[in-house]
Amino acid sequence: MICCSGVTRSAKDEQTSTNIKVVPEEALFKSEPEPHWFGNEPNPTPGQRDGWSNKNWLKSRFHFNFAEYSHGPSSFGVLRVMNDDLVQPMRGFGSHPHRDMEIVTFIVDGQLTHKDSTGTEETIGRGSIQFMTAGTGIRHSEHNLQPRTPLRFVQMWVVPRRRGLRPNYGSMLGDEMAAASRRDHWAQVVSDVEGPVPAPVQINQDCSMFVAELSPNASAPSFDLQDGRQAYMLCLEGTVWIRGDEGGKHILLRRHDAAELTGGLALDLLAGPEGTFALLVEMSR
Repeated sequence: MICCSGVTRSAKDEQTSTNIKVVPEEALFKSEPEPHWFGNEPNPTPGQRDGWSNKNWLKSRFHFNFAEYSHGPSSFGVLRVMNDDLVQPMRGFGSHPHRDMEIVTFIVDGQLTHKDSTGTEETIGRGSIQFMTAGTGIRHSEHNLQPRTPLRFVQMWVVPRRRGLRPNYGSMLGDEMAAASRRDHWAQVVSDVEGPVPAPVQINQDCSMFVAELSPNASAPSFDLQDGRQAYMLCLEGTVWIRGDEGGKHILLRRHDAAELTGGLALDLLAGPEGTFALLVEMSR
């Protein structure tokens, strides 16, 4: 886990180029939802020491309108939901339904235990991905069953190209090979099932996802975001500078900041002194 040092953003850093729009963490909606919204036991009554509560089970950062939040953007292209969730030990989301959505969950830290109505049960850790084609309908639950370790994951919902698809579940394990593939490089982890690239996870939309975990002060190979394409990038950990398009200005992202990117853009990243972990969702405009 990469911590965030005392790097601060200056007025110069905050300048937005033609192709880059920063979404600072301060602009995200912070949610501590009622436990029963997700099939959990209600909040404890006064005097009870144990039980579910807003303070001890979940804190979410919503990038788009979701649940009780309706005053922000509704989506970015086909990316309908990006929720950055922190789930406390022995807490989670009870069984709940989905349909007609491609759901991709990236594990940042901890262990996520998934169960669904297809009979699948799996526990995955840092750098792993689980995905579901909700299609005609699926129910699932997600829990942090670790007694002392919080769980952080980013859940993304992508609008599929067709409705009424057959429900499906799959995953990519964040093993040593996966960690090596993203170390100081962009690793493609999600691709279009109808596209030319067979990434470990394939979804039913022209949408790809990449991750890069950069060493302190390291740079990533340039990412070519082509004309007619766009991307949403999230700084998962640490700090990272994006080199601007024409003036060479550097734009700083800190942990939980995001950026909307428009092609054509040669995306060049430079990690801060503690390194960085970045997630990029790329799609058609």
